[in-house]
Amino acid sequence: MKTIKITALLVLLTVILCCGQRAGNNRNNQPKADPTSAENNNQPSETTPPLDSLVDKNYLLGKFEPSAHPLFVKIDPKLTTIPNGYVRKEVHQAFEKMHAAAATEGVELTIVSATRNFNAQKRIWESKWNGTRLSEGINLTTIKDPEERARMILRYSSMPGTSRHHWGTDIDINSVSPAYFKTPAGMKVYNWLSGNAHHYGFCQTYTTKDSLRPTGYEEEPWHWSYTPVSSQLLQQYRKYIRFTDIKGFLGDQTAEPLDVINHYVLGVNPDCK
Repeated sequence: MKTIKITALLVLLTVILCCGQRAGNNRNNQPKADPTSAENNNQPSETTPPLDSLVDKNYLLGKFEPSAHPLFVKIDPKLTTIPNGYVRKEVHQAFEKMHAAAATEGVELTIVSATRNFNAQKRIWESKWNGTRLSEGINLTTIKDPEERARMILRYSSMPGTSRHHWGTDIDINSVSPAYFKTPAGMKVYNWLSGNAHHYGFCQTYTTKDSLRPTGYEEEPWHWSYTPVSSQLLQQYRKYIRFTDIKGFLGDQTAEPLDVINHYVLGVNPDCK
């Protein structure tokens, strides 16, 4: 009887060892992951979804109504001069903290421009295009070449569908006049922002144009971006938006020849990317 039990035990051990060896061989024969594939590096694949379910191409292009969008909140009147201004909720929270901190040092920060959707940006763009609004004191209808006319507007204003103000992450603070920031009051505000805004997630989007930022809009000391969100949206824009998406306004045929995606959308302060 003992001999039978010992024999059965040996057979069982043999089966276990054989099965384990076959399993190991099967694992070794599995194809190895390609280290260059999209799933194994930091580059998004062609099927990478948008940032979240509430951000799609229409969002990136500003084709939505901020007041009806769940990611947005109306700006507290004490923080802005805009009657019905909206920003992303995260931006509002961050700016509120920055506003309070600046006030303790005698610096008043006020949002004078916030989210502008496609239609709002279209009104600004077309008013300059058709001459009903002067651009730096010039009636641009005197410029017959469409690309040159667009280039003049692009010194300070974005084409509809390309503005960071679409995203609810970018705000203009205190004034949009370069002259203001040369006054003692304006310089005090700018110096405070330059030294402290990064503590709250904000970055000056359009700094002086130089070797680090050779293209894009002219310097805007008033334009600040909440980079924890905007840097991600910028990467989404780079991946999903094409020139065929930038249309529906006067002069839209100039978007591709002027390469507005690379030269303007991506032509920002490197610290904001």
